[in-house]
Amino acid sequence: MSALERREPRSIFPELFDWFESPFSMFRTGNGQTMRVENYIDNGDHVIRAELPGIDPDKDVEITVTGGVLRIHAERHEEKKEAHRSEFHYGSFTRSFTLPADVDVDDIKASYDKGILTVRVPMPEAAKAESKRIAIEK
Repeated sequence: MSALERREPRSIFPELFDWFESPFSMFRTGNGQTMRVENYIDNGDHVIRAELPGIDPDKDVEITVTGGVLRIHAERHEEKKEAHRSEFHYGSFTRSFTLPADVDVDDIKASYDKGILTVRVPMPEAAKAESKRIAIEK
């Protein structure tokens, strides 16, 4: 039996096995990277939580607000080296969120803990009080 025949199939075609383990990988954004996000209202704040494990928030994350749109941009540069193999992952991802009118951008706060970026946007009083039921036409 040759050395090639004894090798594990995963070591011969690692990308194929990665695809089978994650069949929706073709829908990833920005060089195969995804950014999972939660977006909800909590105690009068618009909260955005982004899953960014392994990212240095001081160097690799940029949060901007322009024209009422909050933009989170992150870049990943990761290299792993083992005895007979090396692997690297890199890429960037961006997500944008339209903010309510009259948000005071100076009150927006961001924090990063255990791979989760949390951005809290205080809602203006007008947006908090406004609620209207919408009729469904048949």
